[in-house]
Amino acid sequence: MKRIAVLLLALAVLPFGNEASAQEFQVVVNAANGISSVSRDELSRIFLKKSTRWSGGAAAVAVDLRAGDSAREAFSQAVHGRGANAIASYWQQQIFAGKDVPPEEKGSAADVLAFVAATPGAVGYVPVGTAVGGGVKVITVS
Repeated sequence: MKRIAVLLLALAVLPFGNEASAQEFQVVVNAANGISSVSRDELSRIFLKKSTRWSGGAAAVAVDLRAGDSAREAFSQAVHGRGANAIASYWQQQIFAGKDVPPEEKGSAADVLAFVAATPGAVGYVPVGTAVGGGVKVITVS
């Protein structure tokens, strides 16, 4: 009985799914991009390269944070509904089948921001609270 009480207490204090994940990253686009929000589905399709254009027709170029970054895991869970390891498996299958390669990967939030600022149509994500600076704007995900 004591074990059940401890287990229930542990479950009560653990953060759950998308609520915690949504607070760990912010989506950024090149400042010239006219959008201010994007649906989770469209964002997922862009990052999985199932769609190469924004809904307005402009080319979309996704950029990921490095593997192992907590914002990448949060993004994968919140946007794709799967963990970063599952997305890595998806890309291994795509590469093996000769279909496509994953989005470019950057080692830091500063590198993601520099890429997005320099690339028309670019979209990436950085840890929440990261100052984005010029050439980049934060958009909402619905």
